[in-house]
Amino acid sequence: MKTTMAESAEYFSVGSIVVCKTCFDETLEGEVMAFDPQSKILILKCPSTSGKSSLNDIRMVNLSFVGQVEVTKEAATSPAIPQALNLNRLTHRAKNQVEEKQKLLAAMAAGVSPEGQRLFFTINRTIDDVSWDGKNILVMKEVLISPPYGPENCKAQSDSQALKHVRKVVEKHIKDQLLLQQTSGIVTSPTGIEPTPVSPHS
Repeated sequence: MKTTMAESAEYFSVGSIVVCKTCFDETLEGEVMAFDPQSKILILKCPSTSGKSSLNDIRMVNLSFVGQVEVTKEAATSPAIPQALNLNRLTHRAKNQVEEKQKLLAAMAAGVSPEGQRLFFTINRTIDDVSWDGKNILVMKEVLISPPYGPENCKAQSDSQALKHVRKVVEKHIKDQLLLQQTSGIVTSPTGIEPTPVSPHS
């Protein structure tokens, strides 16, 4: 029998199977590994996206961004809580995920193209100081990247090392995207036009 749990639930049993529907309309199902009622962070063990049954994905869910949580199977017994759980590391990771979702929402609200969003997160993997200025990407409060987000669209007050570095990151990102599209049989423009399937007879 399924039991619907409100977002404000105080406790989730370790070992229970739950289904979460996020505010991004993403549905997650997995086994509860841990739950922190203060931060409302739920840690789930989910089937691997690689399709390998021997592997699992570990997902951290912030219940502040969840519209519904449903317990589909209660834990028969309560497994022992892992002693080596690094709460500081988990909290830091959860904070980073929340910030990433907030940046994505800001990009979507500004009408940024998918290519612009991909470039933003590519830069953000190595440079923390990245933000949106409308549809423009602002790096280190110095380099501004405007649509369609090519190397020639990177501007700064001076020809600084930061500008050169950001241009190299953009160039590598575009090359990586083109290589990915070629290997998957899809052709697209590096300027953000949506991909078009390629016929093998064309």
